[in-house]
This record gives sequence, structure tokens and C-alpha cells, in this order.
Amino acid sequence: MKTTWKLPAATAVSRWIRQSQGNLLWIGGAGASAALILISCATTGRTMMAPPSIPGAEFVGSEECAQCHEEVVRDFKTADHAKLQAKGKNAVDMGCESCHGPGSKHVEAGGGAGTIVNPDKSPETCFQCHLDTKAQFSMPFAHQVLNGKMSCSDCHDPHKGSAHKGGGTSLARANETCIECHTAQAGPFVFPHEATREGCVTCHSPHGSTNQKMLTERNSNLCLKCHMQEQLGTAPTDSIVIGGGAHTSSRLMGGTCWSTGCHEAVHGSNVNSHLRN
Repeated sequence: MKTTWKLPAATAVSRWIRQSQGNLLWIGGAGASAALILISCATTGRTMMAPPSIPGAEFVGSEECAQCHEEVVRDFKTADHAKLQAKGKNAVDMGCESCHGPGSKHVEAGGGAGTIVNPDKSPETCFQCHLDTKAQFSMPFAHQVLNGKMSCSDCHDPHKGSAHKGGGTSLARANETCIECHTAQAGPFVFPHEATREGCVTCHSPHGSTNQKMLTERNSNLCLKCHMQEQLGTAPTDSIVIGGGAHTSSRLMGGTCWSTGCHEAVHGSNVNSHLRN
């Protein structure tokens, strides 16, 4: 004989309530998670930097700037920074004035210093977006931008073409910005260091570094990034050394490749193919 067990009515109701509570909690938790995801998606990558402020000035739009700065406004379409410019209604107040501040007073004064923000005089406008660069300039060895002896525009052109002077499609001229100041490293040399043809930034951090001379690596580790065969003792016969005999571990650990009486002419030499003076 088959026996059928039935739960008391009160017990069935209690179980139904517990199941309903669990479902409600699950639905509520899922809804909250979805809301957080939507909020995250809506805000990620939408960091908006406020334009510089000028007391009493109002925004006039880039078209007004073009009345005097026609060439700059025209060429800005080719600039790297133009790729970041907002479009349509989002572009209101976010053209020239997003870096230079509202221009009404500048227009009223017919131009002139003190009526508009000039990033050449202070890098703080650039740092509004380039926070990591500001940190690099604060390192022990850095280009002197924070103390006002240099400006960002000495090396960068924000208004036309590549933001890196000599960059973009002009890679062969990439070092020209550096050698405007560092003339002694320009050469020409009879025996140039091949690394300089790749660019100064192969060895130097352009904004700042914890290493002397703004090097990307300290001691021999910098050289060994390219000259690994010297460390392993497998250099070909036409390389700097034969079989790595002069590059023992103890010698490499004794100092840098350019401070051990060997390769002092790190940018190039006119007398020795091993970059010796």
C-alpha cells in the first residue's frame, strides 16, 4: 500500500515564505550588481577635466579664436590632441579654451599677456591630463620644467601634427628635438653608437628618472638590454669583443660599461670603433 505524506499547512506556508525570501534576496542582489556594472560602464573612460578658470571671463568658442589665430586653429585638425576633442554638443567650451581658459577678456583686450592662460608659462594646464608626467618631473633627475627653466612646448607641439616634435612620420628626425640643447651628443661621429639612431629615448627617460643622466636603467643592465651576447660570451667575431673574454661577470659588476675605462664615448667616437675615447 502506497503511503502519501503531507506537510501540515503551517509548515508548507513557512517553507514557501523562506523560498520567497531567498528569491527576493537573489533578485535584489543581482539587481544591485547590474546597477553597479551599468554605473561603472557609464563612468569608465569618461574622466572630464575642467578647463582653466579666468576670473570674470566667459567662453567665446574656437571660432572667435580663429579671428586672430587662423593658422593655429586650421592646423589643429592635424594635431594629436585633436583626436581627443569632443564632437557636437559635447564640444561646447572644449576647443581652444579647454587648455587656454575662457577667452572673452582676451578678445576684449585685443590679445595681450595676462588675459589668457599660457601653458608655456606654467605646465599646470598640461598636468591636468598628464598626471604621470608631472610625477616623472618630480624624480631626482629630470628636465627642469617644474622650476620654469623649460616648458612642455620646448619638446612638444600641441597645435599641429605629432605632439612629439620630430615624431610621427619623421622618425629620422626624432633626435633633433634633443640635440637642440644637447649639441655635444649630436655628432656626426666616425663611429656612431647604433642606439642613437633608434632615438635618445632608447637609453634616456625624456621626462625624469631615478637614475643619473635620466637613464632608463642603472649600471650595466642598460647596455645588456641590447648587448646580451657580451654577457653570455657568444659574440660573433665581428662584434665588440670576441667570445666575451673581456666581459667577465666580475668586471660587469664592477661598474657601468662606460665607467670602467672601456666604452666612455657612449654616443659615438671619432677614434675607436669600440666607442672608446
